[in-house]
Parts: sequence; structure tokens; C-alpha cells
Amino acid sequence: MSGTRSASKPAPATEAGAEGRKGQGPRISRLALLLYPFAAGAVAINLFMLGLMWQFIGLPAIPPMTALYWSIPLGVPATFLFARWVKGLIDEAEGRKR
Repeated sequence: MSGTRSASKPAPATEAGAEGRKGQGPRISRLALLLYPFAAGAVAINLFMLGLMWQFIGLPAIPPMTALYWSIPLGVPATFLFARWVKGLIDEAEGRKR
């Protein structure tokens, strides 16, 4: 009988998290820690581009290192919003309500 289906029930596709939080998905704080470098980098690029656009109205350009330094604190709220958005996508994909 090779090639036939097994009579046993299949195991669930996902198991509970490491903390035993069944059906809640990843924590926002963990997502934020993983996503911070990407969000801070995006903030730095956007600040630098904003500085380039400021030249149109006569203001000086923002140097790349200044944009990078400013992105460190400004990346924190951006990361929180980014992590909330990703968590919502994960919840939606897994069929959970927020």
C-alpha cells in the first residue's frame, strides 16, 4: 500500500511560542528589536533626501553623517510603528483578530 494516506491525524502546523503563549504570535518588542536597524536606516535615508530637497528653497543640505546621527533617536518611534504594522500583517495572515 505504498502511496496511500495515513489514517493518523496530522500534527498542527504551528506550535505555541517559547513562552507558551498559544495563538498570540510574536511580541511587538521582539519584532521591534529585529526591525530597528531597518527602520533607522530608512529614517536616515529619508532625512538625507529631505536635506537635498531643502536646497531648493535655499537651506543647506544635511550631511549624510548628520542624517545618520539623527536617525538613531528618530528610528525608535518609526520602529514601533513598523513592528505594529508587521504584527498586524502576521495576525491577518494567521486569521487572528487584533
